[in-house]
Amino acid sequence: MPKYTLSINGQSQTLDVEPDMTLLWALRDTLGLIGTKYGCGIALCGACTVHVNGAPVRACITRVANIAGQKVTTIEGLATGDKLHPLQQAWIDLDVPQCGYCQAGQLMSAAALLANNSQPSDADIDVAMAGNYCRCGTYLRIRAAIHKAAGTSPNQGALWYDATTRTEQPA
Repeated sequence: MPKYTLSINGQSQTLDVEPDMTLLWALRDTLGLIGTKYGCGIALCGACTVHVNGAPVRACITRVANIAGQKVTTIEGLATGDKLHPLQQAWIDLDVPQCGYCQAGQLMSAAALLANNSQPSDADIDVAMAGNYCRCGTYLRIRAAIHKAAGTSPNQGALWYDATTRTEQPA
């Protein structure tokens, strides 16, 4: 079997896997990084989103052989040591997840957005998050958490999720 070296969450990892193995299964089954989820297997739902060289990609269709030598960041690598990424803290503060299954992919797409646009509008958020599906429908909370992490406010007429009252409030 061929060997592929990748930088995963800042650490060099050599994977002894078949060339057609997807990054998703290499992360989960070979490395034990189970935060990245399997959703649809055809890159439509976004549950498997990770970063390759800082860009969001769907791990379920990305072959390990195609990204050898590149940098991969998973949800496990989003925090810095014990310090949560601002998005992770905003997710907690605003009680974003319900079932939580899609949230790793949601967070990774949101982190890529903020890395490229530190002051996103609602429209920017909608475009960046369009390929991530939440079966529980927490989209308003996701948008609010992205705004909170960015230190911005939603556009006029938008709603914030108030975690204290557990209701949506006008911005």
